[in-house]
Amino acid sequence: MYQKIKKYVEISPREFRGMVVFIVILLFLYVSPYIYERVMGDPLKISIETVQPKIADIEAFDEKRDNFYDQEAIPMKGELFEFNPNGLAVENWVKLGLTEKQALGIKKYEAKGGQFRTLADVKKMYPITDEMYHRLEPYIKIPKKESSFKPYEKFESKALGVKTAVNVELNSADSAILTTVRGIGPSFASRIIKYRNKLGGFISLDQLKEVYGVDSVKFAQLKPQLNIDKRNVKKININACDFEDIKLFPYLRYKQASAIIAYRKQHGNFSDARDLQKIAILSPELIQKISPYLNFND
Repeated sequence: MYQKIKKYVEISPREFRGMVVFIVILLFLYVSPYIYERVMGDPLKISIETVQPKIADIEAFDEKRDNFYDQEAIPMKGELFEFNPNGLAVENWVKLGLTEKQALGIKKYEAKGGQFRTLADVKKMYPITDEMYHRLEPYIKIPKKESSFKPYEKFESKALGVKTAVNVELNSADSAILTTVRGIGPSFASRIIKYRNKLGGFISLDQLKEVYGVDSVKFAQLKPQLNIDKRNVKKININACDFEDIKLFPYLRYKQASAIIAYRKQHGNFSDARDLQKIAILSPELIQKISPYLNFND
């Protein structure tokens, strides 16, 4: 019986040394905190009491930071006076309490054709906070206009000093006249004229949708106020022009413009639009689109 028990509990010298080393390591780990306290003279304890001051410092810093940014975001209260937000100068917005950056944001909105027709239009401007709006609301004076829009009604143009129709002819109007159209500001008028010059003029109001910034809603607003006179369209003499004359035409790509000039040099002048069908890279849809802009007379 003794021999059987001895067989299971007997250990070798190598295993005994390993056990001794393991026990020594455990003892070292157990007594190391006490040794640290005696050497350093400070208990090694982490508790809520020890970290609470640090948490308080962090919260105080966050509060100061938030207050700093709040002061940056909310401008100082300015001078209150009655004003029309349409066309109000930057310095007057600043005087009312906005920052210069906020005022420039509003002027940018106006430059794109934006107008303030109601108090709600002022309230929805992102630079104007709810608090700021409630402060300014009693002083906002927007001139009332007739509720029904009459596209052919006459009005006195202060800029030109003459009677001008609200319904504007798109191919002859300059920038000043275009800005009398509701929904067109100086920047937008400039884009329309720039595209009109590349085309040579508009042959259809639908082409206005090709101008950057004109979506279906914008087009529906502008259409009743505009008309087209095709006599003001400048046509390209297809039998006398060179590549430089048509390379910037919006409806033609570089290769298509080159092909037209090359075909004419090889086969002679074009008689009419049907001759363009002989050029392989010109589709029937494209020919129909550019034909109104071409003059086939020698």
